[in-house]
Amino acid sequence: MLPVASGHREVLVLKGANIAAYGFGEGHPFGPDRHDVFHRELAARAFGEQVTLACATEATHAELAAFHTPGHISRVETLCLAGTGWLDGGDTPARRGLDAAAAAVVGASIFAMEHIMAGHARRAFVPIAGLHHAGRDQAAGFCIYNDCGVVLELLRSRHGLKRIAYVDIDAHHGDGVFYAFEDDPGIAFADIHEDGRYLYPGTGAAAETGRGAAAGTKLNIPLAPGAGDNEFRSAWERVEAYVTDFRPEFIVFQCGADSLAGDPITHLKLSPAAHGYAAARLCALADRWCDGRLLATGGGGYHRRNLALAWTAVVEAFVAAGQAA
Repeated sequence: MLPVASGHREVLVLKGANIAAYGFGEGHPFGPDRHDVFHRELAARAFGEQVTLACATEATHAELAAFHTPGHISRVETLCLAGTGWLDGGDTPARRGLDAAAAAVVGASIFAMEHIMAGHARRAFVPIAGLHHAGRDQAAGFCIYNDCGVVLELLRSRHGLKRIAYVDIDAHHGDGVFYAFEDDPGIAFADIHEDGRYLYPGTGAAAETGRGAAAGTKLNIPLAPGAGDNEFRSAWERVEAYVTDFRPEFIVFQCGADSLAGDPITHLKLSPAAHGYAAARLCALADRWCDGRLLATGGGGYHRRNLALAWTAVVEAFVAAGQAA
């Protein structure tokens, strides 16, 4: 683990060969180059001492089990040791070492969360993380372990938080998070995504607003294929009002870059400015309600230049918010 420099820093960004290893080989949309593409762009922006870089270790079994079932963890390890087969219905292949890489991604998100909770940073960004399709007992859609779900659970069990907001702007609906907390009123869930009638996983209809004790408390906003920044800004007004009404103690932001124009597997037409705008607005909400505590994860994004620009726009917004404070 890289030591954090002494003194308070506004923005933490995770890196490391262990999280870069999470991917499914050359030619797969979720290839092994995504981490380095982002970090090259980040370095080119020369944020200097405004951003602290750090590496983290793998999540432990106990940490993974904060969200996932023991059976799922065991199944992942067994299939990855064999190095063959599928971890889900056909999107997520098993290979040797992939279980460790997946645990490293979760470990990076936990490290970032703990760094924020300790007051060492107000915001953090974790590339590769944001694996929002994995359910408690299954892998799905390139996602083996759900780092967002683990962080949400640990914020409650370790830190006693009662109100946590999860905001997702990946083109794909964050089904693994949504259904895990669908009946949980302590997790505010707001998701702007491409309409599930046209894109995996086929969920996230506007009528899906929670159930049980949380009925009517979740916000899903599907956008039509081809929707761009104007449609996003309109939807964002609803997200902002929703988060404001909830008054969270911590915000988790999944900022997948596959919602940008030109992504090879989705159909939205956002620009990187949408990600920068959302990040800046969430900084303002975090400063108002939760002492600035905001953790962003990279999520999807399969056009490499788009990924670099969108994720860097998020970090840039975090830095700018710190300078304005």
